[in-house]
Amino acid sequence: MLITLCYLYLWARWGCRPLALVRTTVRRLFASRCSFTFCGAGAQPRGARVCLSRGGRVFCVGETQSIDDLNKWALFLVSPFILEAEHIAFVTESIWVQSENIQRPSPSSETIVKWSDCCLPLACRPGDPYQLIAEASVDDFSKLGVAFMEDRLQMGNGLVPQKIVSVHLHESTLKELKDQASNKQAQIIQPNPESSVEIKPERDAMAHIGKDDSKVLGEEPKPVQDSTSGREPSRESDRGAGSVEHYHLHLSSCHECLELENSTIESVRFASAENIPDLPYDYSSSLESVADEICPKKEGRRGNITGKAPNILVYVGPDSKEALDRCQQVRALLADCVDTDCYTVYQLQEESALRDPWLDNCLLLVIATKESVPKVLYRKVMAYLSQGGKVLGLSSSFIFGGFQVTSKGKLQKTVQNLVFSKADCSEVKLSVLTSGCIYEEVPGDQLSLGKLQGHLDNEDKDRTIVQVPFGTCGGVAVLCQVHLELPPSSLIVQTQEDFDLLKSSNCRRYEVLKEILTTLGLSCEMRQVPALTPLHLLSAAEETWDPFMQWLGKHVDPEGVIQSSKLCLKFVSSCTSDIEITPSCIPVVTDSEGFSSENFNLEIYRQNLQTERLGKIILFAEVTPTTMSLLDGLMFKTPQEMGLIAIAVRQTQGQGRGRNAWLSPMGCALSTVLVSIPLRSQLGQRIPFVQHLMSLAVVEAVRSLPGYQDINLRVKWPNDIYYSDLMKLGGVLVNSTLMGETFYILIGCGVNVTNSNPTICINDLVTEYNKQQRVDLKPLRADFLIARTVTQLEKLIDTFQDKGPNGVLPLYYKYWVHSGQQVHLGSMEGPEVSIVGLDDSGFLQVHQEGSEVVTVHPDGNSFDMLKNLILPKQH
Repeated sequence: MLITLCYLYLWARWGCRPLALVRTTVRRLFASRCSFTFCGAGAQPRGARVCLSRGGRVFCVGETQSIDDLNKWALFLVSPFILEAEHIAFVTESIWVQSENIQRPSPSSETIVKWSDCCLPLACRPGDPYQLIAEASVDDFSKLGVAFMEDRLQMGNGLVPQKIVSVHLHESTLKELKDQASNKQAQIIQPNPESSVEIKPERDAMAHIGKDDSKVLGEEPKPVQDSTSGREPSRESDRGAGSVEHYHLHLSSCHECLELENSTIESVRFASAENIPDLPYDYSSSLESVADEICPKKEGRRGNITGKAPNILVYVGPDSKEALDRCQQVRALLADCVDTDCYTVYQLQEESALRDPWLDNCLLLVIATKESVPKVLYRKVMAYLSQGGKVLGLSSSFIFGGFQVTSKGKLQKTVQNLVFSKADCSEVKLSVLTSGCIYEEVPGDQLSLGKLQGHLDNEDKDRTIVQVPFGTCGGVAVLCQVHLELPPSSLIVQTQEDFDLLKSSNCRRYEVLKEILTTLGLSCEMRQVPALTPLHLLSAAEETWDPFMQWLGKHVDPEGVIQSSKLCLKFVSSCTSDIEITPSCIPVVTDSEGFSSENFNLEIYRQNLQTERLGKIILFAEVTPTTMSLLDGLMFKTPQEMGLIAIAVRQTQGQGRGRNAWLSPMGCALSTVLVSIPLRSQLGQRIPFVQHLMSLAVVEAVRSLPGYQDINLRVKWPNDIYYSDLMKLGGVLVNSTLMGETFYILIGCGVNVTNSNPTICINDLVTEYNKQQRVDLKPLRADFLIARTVTQLEKLIDTFQDKGPNGVLPLYYKYWVHSGQQVHLGSMEGPEVSIVGLDDSGFLQVHQEGSEVVTVHPDGNSFDMLKNLILPKQH
């Protein structure tokens, strides 16, 4: 408790100054023998409290970690040995990296910090990871930790630091060090990448490892100047988005802290993130957290290992018919190469490219325009690359890295032979349509090339495909001056002979494309789009079936059809093969006696639905365009007590916020529930809260289960469900219509339950929790979760109608991801404010230092509702 109060106090006092925060935290808690850890965000010790997050790494405080046996350690003997009272003993864990693959510290206005300059090594333990015990003053220990978090810490001899943790050396351990120091000659150990288990000390090499001993622990590398990235040097006082993230709001008194510790949250300002163990992924959606190239790859998650939204953005220049055609060509190409269940393809329009925060929400940027990229956008693209982004250039003028685009008119729109080198150094030869341009080296510039290369099979061996790495975070671009995006049937293919050549090479064109996309981090495993299936009319309660069928008989036309503006539902007793199923006309089977589905168990749904009104009458489909349209013709006519819900296993045209598409692969819990809310009621006067209640219902449906309360499922304002604050698992879409004195509201919800790709699912969290806690929680089913979610939704609505926002906000704040989060108003350059909660209408409230709490609204961008927040106009 005391630790929690102290670091919360320090949080508010020191704000975004990492070194000051770390140093003061260590000084104040040093006497308590806490353990201070600097590590990746996914590797924090169990039970540790995160005090600071920066660039995907965290500083946290936890229980004491001790070393009481040095038998397995090789000692660097120092005489006389005294661990000073104000010094800290700590262990640095590192991994070996071959010299040509070493991740160099990022260029920065801050100097590189050499590990050996800040501490005195005491012992080492060879292996993987390579461990070093050392001692340092509080100031030097803090300096090391902050340098590690900002990727400015240099070891040496191929060592790359992964973790720094303070330890308590027992008196017996100190005595052992002292005895050996007095009885033996000082020794040093030279780290050797070839050694994996035991390293023998070399005698008489040096008296000790001093602070200037660069030969032992590496020399300081020369800073790499990166003039083209457009990324400004990071500073300790930098307050840019993503640079420093705080996980707790400051509480203004001890009494309030105690209230928080006892989970008696009564106010927006007293919200706090819970300390729940995270999955061991050192990735996040922020730009600074792209996985380093040297980090181990997660097998089985090739589609999206970064945790970013699974978006492929296509930039085709200023709006025009030609640009729209190019975008459609690229969309069609990608649809043929990648699994559309794993990725969503959007056109990145020029205005949005310059204004919106797309860098945080993009797995791959495709540039397919011959027009010059505007300078502002060029800088954004280079910043995206410097943060680990991936770029595919298709017959584009975009270039960097020592190359220039040169026009070679005689090649334009001609079919040439291409020799393409794959990542495994094998070659593919094919016929391609050339753009008329090639890549040439800029005289005097040093080239850095990847393995993917392509040249024309002519006398000049003209270079037309290049792979260009950029920066230290894994950024890479593959640039092409052959029309891989165009099919052989393209209008610019001029002759039958050219068509034949390109058609014969079409399979190899896709082979090259998939090799490029795979190198850029995408999955090219394909699945077929499923055919639509009929709907089944089902009932969760026997008492509602007969009244509904009587109502239905009065409202269908003579053909058994109910027509709406979006589709028609044709009610039939059975569905034979001659009945056509289209997105605009779907049969509904009313005979439920013979219903069965591997993906939806009606009995499980019935057992877990505990409602008075909602979710009673079910329209179920294995595959349907979107559940949001299925209830359109029924929503205004059915009695409220019949509670309609549409449930699907798959959607082919899932809807998201704005014009966004919603991916709906197998394993999602997909539903749309109909809710009627009186206008003159607590919720009727605050309709924006509906989406918050649905998001909260999903989380509560899982975390209210016995044993599942620590599954780190959370809500993100306004309508998303997240794993921690890292990855999205689901979302909510609300469409409301006011008729008379009643709101008729369709609440659509999609949540990943069993599908691990393209991001993460609830059962991933359950599996990892079982492994970490050594328990055996059962995986969840979609039908089970939908029933529990609807049950929780009805309870939350009833509570809100009875008590207003204060009846549900404590639970909402318990699970939301925004405690202490800082955002910018207007743009990334706008004033920085802290999120403090929701106002009476469900919009965010923020506080700027020296100012009052104000309400903010999204600016309408479809990438991230928390980016570019704006103040509403005052009337």
